[in-house]
Amino acid sequence: MMMPSDCGARTSPAEAASAHCAGLARAVDSAPAGSGSADRPAFVASYRPGSGEQALPRELATSAFVYDNALAAIALVACGEVTRARRIGDAVMIAFRSDRTFRDGRLRNAYRAGVIAEASPALPGWWDPTANLWAEDAYQDGSATGNVAWAALALLTLSEATRNDDYLAGAGRLVDWIAATTTRDGDGFSGGFFGFDHQQTPLRWASTEHNVDVAAAAAWLFRRTGEARYADIAAHARRFVANAFQPSDGHFLLGTQPDGAPSRAGIALDVQLWPWMAIADAPADWRRALAFAQQHLAVPGGFDFNDDRDGVWVEGTAQAALGYRFLHDDARADQLLEAMAADRTPSGLLNATRVDRLTTGLSIGPDSPQPDFFYFRRPHLAPTAWACFAALGWNPFAGRHVD
Repeated sequence: MMMPSDCGARTSPAEAASAHCAGLARAVDSAPAGSGSADRPAFVASYRPGSGEQALPRELATSAFVYDNALAAIALVACGEVTRARRIGDAVMIAFRSDRTFRDGRLRNAYRAGVIAEASPALPGWWDPTANLWAEDAYQDGSATGNVAWAALALLTLSEATRNDDYLAGAGRLVDWIAATTTRDGDGFSGGFFGFDHQQTPLRWASTEHNVDVAAAAAWLFRRTGEARYADIAAHARRFVANAFQPSDGHFLLGTQPDGAPSRAGIALDVQLWPWMAIADAPADWRRALAFAQQHLAVPGGFDFNDDRDGVWVEGTAQAALGYRFLHDDARADQLLEAMAADRTPSGLLNATRVDRLTTGLSIGPDSPQPDFFYFRRPHLAPTAWACFAALGWNPFAGRHVD
């Protein structure tokens, strides 16, 4: 089911890595400079217009999502492009130190793409001529726990690569914010905050994926600092992840609902892969989740986001390829990488999907009446970064090559 076409020349992992690394480097170099110098800290636009699009939708036109940028920074370090990675890392450091409203060290889910030319990084937005006002997006202005944890992983990666303790301290500050604002009674950490600056809603649900991210970042901080509080944070998140595992069929639940009840609303690919890749002492039994994903989420040429199997989610397919690297199944990893060669665009970035619109079954905000989170066939930072990890055999949760 996942075999690529046998037609045409094959792309080796080294060739794939070189192409993906070049695409990310080009994306950093093309960050709008505005009035600033092109070598200054910058956030990189998450998307480019897709084939047949003249421009991105206004909600995405200036958006640099923190998750995408964190992945890009980690991948650039893996590619040997530390200077470019530092531009993103330095932008992250400025962002949580100088938010326009909050002074608690949080990060927003997105910032305006480009060089940071002001004291406080701008958030994405657009002029709405109908309402005659400057508009912003409630999700992008919010702070999701998992996104903050990924930014911490990026800073930890830069700390290892540069031996600059400022990045280490920055990662600690982000994880401290998570612990101070999203700790749940019992186990785990809640979803973060949603909404505009003075109307933010705490998200009481909890995500297995978010808790994986927190466990990985906190465990890394404990390894580097020896501070017991990070071991405690990692254990708090890890217990949540362990409780999400369903030994009856070997898969992970999405998380919990706001009332603490298990969320059985659907199945997501990343939740099946990240726990055993990210948590160093994960039980071997957790790896059964990859077989579960093969059974329920595989589609021709790769994997879907969820089990409706309406197309290939390129980012998740790259994650699965990395999972096969963890299991030393290089043949399957290379098959998926070969298939992703067709997803590369003239920009150097991979498309997010192979279909025009991919469903996830998830909602963007707490008040969404129905699932409204989709991926579209547009060049995207995140799948390109994950493809780098798969091609290079790089563990983004630990800052080193897969054992």
